Amino acid sequence: MSIEHSKELMNLAADNIRILAASMVERAKSGHPGGAMGGADFINVLYSEFLNFDPDEATWRCRDRFFLDPGHMSPMLYSQLALIGNYTIDELKQFRQWGSPTPGHPEVCPQRGIENTSGPLGQGHTYAVGAAIAAKALYARTGNPGFNKEKIYAYISDGGVQEEISQGAGRIAGHLGLNNLIMFFDANEVQLSTDTSSVISEDTGMKYRAWNWNVLEIDGNDADQIRNALKAANEEESRPTLIIGHCVMGKGARKADGASYEHNCKTHGAPLGGDAYINTIKNLGGDPENPFVIREQVRQMYDDRKADLRKIVAARRAEEKEWELANPEKAAQLKDWMANKLPTIPWETIEQKPNSPTRNGSSVCLSLLSEYVPNMIVSSADLCNSDKTDGFLKHTTEISRTNFGGGFLQAGVSELTMACVCIGMMLHGGIITAMGTFFVFSDYMKPAIRMAALMEVPVKFVWTHDAFRVGEDGPTHEPVEQEAQIRLMEKLKNHSGRDSVRVLRPCDVHAVTACWRMAMENMDTPTALIFSRQNVNDLPAGTDYHEGILHGAYSVIKEDNPDVILVASGSEVSTLVDTAALLKEDGIKARVVSCPSEGLFRSQSKEYQEALLPTGGKIFALTAGLPVNFEGLAGSNGKVYGLESFGFSAPYKVLDEKLGFTPQNIHKEVLAYLNN
Repeated sequence: MSIEHSKELMNLAADNIRILAASMVERAKSGHPGGAMGGADFINVLYSEFLNFDPDEATWRCRDRFFLDPGHMSPMLYSQLALIGNYTIDELKQFRQWGSPTPGHPEVCPQRGIENTSGPLGQGHTYAVGAAIAAKALYARTGNPGFNKEKIYAYISDGGVQEEISQGAGRIAGHLGLNNLIMFFDANEVQLSTDTSSVISEDTGMKYRAWNWNVLEIDGNDADQIRNALKAANEEESRPTLIIGHCVMGKGARKADGASYEHNCKTHGAPLGGDAYINTIKNLGGDPENPFVIREQVRQMYDDRKADLRKIVAARRAEEKEWELANPEKAAQLKDWMANKLPTIPWETIEQKPNSPTRNGSSVCLSLLSEYVPNMIVSSADLCNSDKTDGFLKHTTEISRTNFGGGFLQAGVSELTMACVCIGMMLHGGIITAMGTFFVFSDYMKPAIRMAALMEVPVKFVWTHDAFRVGEDGPTHEPVEQEAQIRLMEKLKNHSGRDSVRVLRPCDVHAVTACWRMAMENMDTPTALIFSRQNVNDLPAGTDYHEGILHGAYSVIKEDNPDVILVASGSEVSTLVDTAALLKEDGIKARVVSCPSEGLFRSQSKEYQEALLPTGGKIFALTAGLPVNFEGLAGSNGKVYGLESFGFSAPYKVLDEKLGFTPQNIHKEVLAYLNN
C-alpha cells in the first residue's frame, strides 16, 4: 500500500485539478467543467495512492489501467495526467485546438496514459470489462504473476449507467466474477439538460448487486471515504466492485454574484464564464490571472508518488523476470502476443468442403485458428451454432469465472456489448478477438464498429446470413442496406490514412480461407467478414484466391477483350459465372470479376484498376444489397442490378426467382444493357 496523504493535501490536489479543468474549458470557450470538477477527488486519490503504473514506461504490459467512460470529462483526466507529468501546462492550454494532444474527448494514447477513446457514453466502461477479461486470460495462459495483480479501473457517469450497454457490461462482468474490475460511478444527479430525477428513479446499487457486483456507497468528494472504498475493492476476491460516489457537480463553482454554482446542469456543458469563472478560481484558492499552475505541494506529492511507484514496479518486474527465466517459451510467446505478432498458421492444410455455405468455410478456418493461435478469443451473441463461430470450440473451451484459459466467450444476446468487450480485450493488448452474429444485427454494433475504426483496433467482425437468401425468416432478418453501410467505412480514412475498416465478402469457401488469412494478418484496422447462410457453388478451377483477394478484386473468368465485364461479391459471383456461360452461347465474351473489397481494390495501382475494370467500360454489376454497393465501380457507363426494397419471407430459391437473381434473368438483364 502506498503512503496515505492528509485530507488537507488531498483536497489541495483535487482543487488543483478543478482549477486546471475549469480553466481549460474557459480558455477553449467550450467544454464540460462541471463533471470534471466533481470527479477530481476520486481521480486524485486513485492516481496518488492506488493506480500502479510505470512512470518511465507508460506501456508496461502489467500496468493497472484506467478507462474513462464519460469522454466529456477529459479536462479532469488531462489535468490529472499533467500532475504525473504526462502532459505539459502548455498542452493543457491547447485544449480542443487544432493539432493539440488534448482533444475535446480523449483519444487512445497509452504512451500518455489514455487507454481508450471515449465519446459515446457506455462504451468506455465496457472496454474496461474486456480489459479485465484479457488480464485474467493472459494470466491463465502464461502464469505471469503481473497479470494476476493487475487492476482495471473504470469511471462511469449517470449517462453511462443509463445507456443500454451498461446492462450488458454489468451482466457479463458480474457473471464472470471479474474481481480485477473496479468501477467508480460519479452519481452527481445532474445531466446535460436535466437533473437525473427527471429520467431515472431506479436503485442503481440494487441493480448491480443483482448482477453479482460488490457495491459500496460513499461521499464521492471525501478523500478518506474514497480511499477506504478503493482498499475494500482491491481486497474483493470474487466480484467486480461498483463504488457509487455521490459527487457534487461543479464542486467549488461560484456564480457571478458569489452564490453557489454547484449542483447546476448549466456547468455541465459550457464554460463557467466571466465573473463566475473568476469567483470559482478564487474560491478554489487559485489566481484567475495565472490559473495554469501545479501547486508546489501537489507537484511534490506526485514526485513522491512516482518514486514510490518505481519501487513497486521494480518489485513487480523482478517477479516477471523470475517468471520469464522459469518459463522461457511462454515468455517469448507472450512477447509476440503483446507485439501483435502471429504464429505460423498452416493455411495450406485447410480442406474446404466444396459448394458449401461460406459460413461453413469460416468455421473450418476458425477451427484451425483455435489450434494455432492460443491468445485468440472468439465471441458470439448467442448464435455460435448458426454463425458457425463454434468452429473455434474445436480446440478450446468456453470462458467462465473458473476457466479464463478458455478461448470462447458466450456473450449472450448483446451485440453492442460483445463488440465493446472484444475491443477492450484488444485495447489491453496480448489478445486477438473475433465476434459473430447475423449481418442484419450489425446494426446494433455500429457505434462500436465506428470506435474500433477510430482507435484502429484490429478486431474481426464475423457476420453471416448475408442477404435476402436468409429466406423464411423474412425481412427482419434479411440484410439489404447493411452492406452499403459497412462499405462506407471502407471509403472513410482513419487518421493513419488507411481504410477505416477492411470489408471482405468472399465468393466461395476457398475464398473464405484467403479472407480469413488476410483478416488475421491485418493488424492495422478492424476487418469485417461477411458470409452466406446458403450453399455457394465453387468458382472455376485455377482461381488464385490469395493473390486475387490481396488486390481487392480479381478475375475468376479471364477474358482479355471482353464484350462485357460482370462484377459482384459473395454469393452473387457464382450467379455471374453461370450467366457468363449463357452469354457465351450468344457469342458474347464476358469477364467475371469477384470484388470482395472495393476499398482494397481502390488502393491498387491505376494500371491494375484500369486493366480489370476500365473506366467507361461495359460493366454490369450484381449485388444482393443496394445498387449503390457497386455504382462506383460500374461507373456512368455501367449498370447495377440490385435490391431496392426490403426482403420477403419465402424459401431462398423462391426469392432468387421472384427477385430476379437467377442466371437466366441476369442473362436477360445483361443483354438488355448491351443492346441499350
